[in-house]
Amino acid sequence: MSDPMDQQAMSELAKLAKQSGLKLTGGKVRRTSSRFCLGVEHGDYNGTELFGVGTDRFIWMTYKPNGTDRVRLLSGNFPKDGLVEFTLGSVPPPKSVQSADSWARFPFGVDFVLRRAGYRCEQGFDAVLWGNIPGGGMSRSASLTLNLMLTFFEVNGLTPPDGLAIVDLAQAVENDYIGSPCGKLDQIMILFAKEGMGTAYDPQNRKISYIPLGAGATDFRIVSFDTGTVRPGLEKSTYRVRRAECEQLAALAKPVYGISCLADVRDEALYQKIVTALGPKYPNLIERLNYIYHAQQRFYQMMDAWKRGDIETVGRIFRQDGLGLRDDYKISGPELETMCDIARSVPGVLGERMLGGGDKGASGALVRADAVEALTAAINTGYPRSRPAYADKFAVHVCRVVEGVTVLPGL
Repeated sequence: MSDPMDQQAMSELAKLAKQSGLKLTGGKVRRTSSRFCLGVEHGDYNGTELFGVGTDRFIWMTYKPNGTDRVRLLSGNFPKDGLVEFTLGSVPPPKSVQSADSWARFPFGVDFVLRRAGYRCEQGFDAVLWGNIPGGGMSRSASLTLNLMLTFFEVNGLTPPDGLAIVDLAQAVENDYIGSPCGKLDQIMILFAKEGMGTAYDPQNRKISYIPLGAGATDFRIVSFDTGTVRPGLEKSTYRVRRAECEQLAALAKPVYGISCLADVRDEALYQKIVTALGPKYPNLIERLNYIYHAQQRFYQMMDAWKRGDIETVGRIFRQDGLGLRDDYKISGPELETMCDIARSVPGVLGERMLGGGDKGASGALVRADAVEALTAAINTGYPRSRPAYADKFAVHVCRVVEGVTVLPGL
């Protein structure tokens, strides 16, 4: 195994296996990626098309059937939770307070959702996990859920459902069991990610397609800035509020304008009618529409630019989306914007914005390859000065576009 990141992960997994006492020699390792959304952030629950890539910050899990009906798990990222152990089919009820603050709610949720869907999971397994995905903005929860779910299927000799059905199951873990109102963006962009390719999703047809970057593109990097902040789950954040606001506006507009979601507002005439009719009474809801409407218009420009290899235009649109998320959608946070402000000042940064659910977590940027060193130096100098409380917690991640799910040799 030549990749330094995989080598580090294997070392961490070996330490955890020894610490836990679980016998994992001869098992397998499943690696699931993070994701970087290029557009439309917060578009999934509003019905827009989506585009993004898998990125090389991962969750690694080494696992092995244990011949019992029990699951035993240890996470190196949540050591205070200790060994998570449960009997298949005997997990706390959905949205249970006893697991609300523990990462155990994810394996509990996978067990619950698969059983509810009629899958007979009777073979338990032992596993240890370790990951380096920032705790907000690059879809750590979706990566974890998919890793666990695919393992449940494999260990029990079950064939995972085709296409987007497994995405629906993974979303149900977060929506129905945990109570997080996430859409499908994260799961899609991880499960279907291909090395060196962009992944596009058309919600009207539930269709996945792969878009190569056009020839002659400027050599660039995807960079994520972990602010060092701790973001609560989506169920506890502004994300829930924004989703409810968008659904409220769609419900208000539906009887008159026939829309079912904000993505249905595609032409200028309809947009202006809704703004004129509902803006005076619901100015905050119209701000949310402003972002979704304009981001959706920019989305197709961005896709065309990607196909042409015009990464400068992709970056410019990425930046415009960030300003819309900050000013109209109001989903960003002070530490996220500090990272963006610093990045924006560095020549060669093509575009920057907050990532993911909002409030806390990570921001990201598209950067010319020859500017990465200057950008990293600027962040390392400027961020701890502006945010001293996080001076020893933040990190800069320079990422590659990778496969979303990979099974590696075991320990």
